[in-house]
Amino acid sequence: MVERVQSPIGAMTNRDFFKLYMSDTGMLCSKLAALPHEVMKDSFGSTLLARALAENHVMQQLVTHNNKIYYWRSAGKAEIEFLITDSAGNIIPIEVKKGSNVRSQSLCTYVQKNNPSYAIRISAKNFGFQNNIKSIPLYAAHLI
Repeated sequence: MVERVQSPIGAMTNRDFFKLYMSDTGMLCSKLAALPHEVMKDSFGSTLLARALAENHVMQQLVTHNNKIYYWRSAGKAEIEFLITDSAGNIIPIEVKKGSNVRSQSLCTYVQKNNPSYAIRISAKNFGFQNNIKSIPLYAAHLI
């Protein structure tokens, strides 16, 4: 976990707090005994399972492309799922939303505190760029 965002980000980590992910999202579904109809049903976007699978999927894509991943949490409840460093050395926040509701106090808090060059939001919405936030559909997380 990173509380203070500055380069090099690896030196800013608090190793007492961390998140665990499965190396394969299909294995996560199996481990959770998630049945196919539970994963595919229309109400999937509103479940805890959906959030876990979305985050795990994005982590898998980021790690596959050799990104070192970190997460950020403020002293309050704000949390950004992933921080990566781009080729120019900028620390980029990546927020993962399981559905199409993309309102987020956490990303606003992060942007106000850290003023990143841009941010990325991965959700069920289509590609876009607004208010310095790149929107990327969940299915295209591999493009980051």
